[in-house]
Amino acid sequence: KTVSVIRGVMSPPAGKEALLKLLKTKLGTGGAIKEDDIEIQGDHRPRIVEILNELGYKAKAAGG
Repeated sequence: KTVSVIRGVMSPPAGKEALLKLLKTKLGTGGAIKEDDIEIQGDHRPRIVEILNELGYKAKAAGG
């Protein structure tokens, strides 16, 4: 299965949990926090970058 991984989020664990919940709700998919990375099920990179930028994060898509 494909997952979108979000790395480098500078936030305490509670903040990452809140971000994960928001992304899961907006994208209508599942996800989890693995180590310091947030994993979202499916290839949602363009939408994730858009959401993160709206929230004030400096996000860019990587990988192929």
